[in-house]
Amino acid sequence: MKYNAVNVIGLGNILYGDEGFGVAALNSFRDSSSFPETVRFIDGGTQGIALLDYIEACDAVIVFDALIPLEYDRRVYVYRNDELPAFIHRKMSSHQMGLSEMLGIAKLHGRMPREIVLIGVPPKELELNVGLSREISLLLPEAVEQARALVDGWLAESR
Repeated sequence: MKYNAVNVIGLGNILYGDEGFGVAALNSFRDSSSFPETVRFIDGGTQGIALLDYIEACDAVIVFDALIPLEYDRRVYVYRNDELPAFIHRKMSSHQMGLSEMLGIAKLHGRMPREIVLIGVPPKELELNVGLSREISLLLPEAVEQARALVDGWLAESR
């Protein structure tokens, strides 16, 4: 299966410590290697529904974000496709209302990516502060590696 467009989106407010995890993970992933032009990196910040075009205009999307599962340990979580319901009833992150709305609208438009992945960690510190806590910073390499494995697999399928 060919993946002509892969979008990687980082969500989060970098002014609130670990809430900026998604943007930090995006930057770390982008800077970790060179990627073909079919892989685009989008700093989504707190834009929400304004990111709809980036969801609808790709074959696969990875979203990095700080998230809070129902029961959790402080580790990297990866949710794929059906594990991410179009309308999330319990918000796992402060941006999921925007993410769930975008997925719902993309589905209604018939323009859902074949692959949708959310990679995130539960935040430890959400105080007004630029930068991640030490504990969350230590999880960045694993989150980046999870994304790299996915993108490498999608690109390999496209050859």
